[in-house]
Amino acid sequence: MLMPSIFGENLFDDWFDEFPFYDFDKSMKNTEKKLYGKKAGRIMKTDIKEKKDGYELEIDLPGFTKDEINASIEDGYLTISAAKGLDKDEKEKESGRYIRKERYAGACQRSFYVGEAVKQEDVKAEFKHGILKLFVPKKEPEKKVDEHKYIAIEG
Repeated sequence: MLMPSIFGENLFDDWFDEFPFYDFDKSMKNTEKKLYGKKAGRIMKTDIKEKKDGYELEIDLPGFTKDEINASIEDGYLTISAAKGLDKDEKEKESGRYIRKERYAGACQRSFYVGEAVKQEDVKAEFKHGILKLFVPKKEPEKKVDEHKYIAIEG
């Protein structure tokens, strides 16, 4: 469904704050805007599909290579980051001067809360045709056994 541009791209974001994969990168939005300008809202668009045994994430990362993308889990947060530098090739600099340059360089990052029970080795990832696909299994938090500790009473 196409949405009129007067509403922007994030009309329904607040409704999904309670979703299991609450996107905690809201503080990163200002950082992304500094790196990518007006195009920041189009970077790392993510679809999350709930399945019987887990969650399937598809993240758009056009123009990135597999080597420029990192995914990790720390403290229950799945973090995906991507970095691109365009001035790697010195020969390109010597071959002429840019009149217009629209391709981006910089870094972007998104984090999703997946729970403390999910470990890095549980997550499966595949990158093909500019789309990073991740599968995060549903895991119940480890139940803590109530341990009764008694105080010794003398007398």
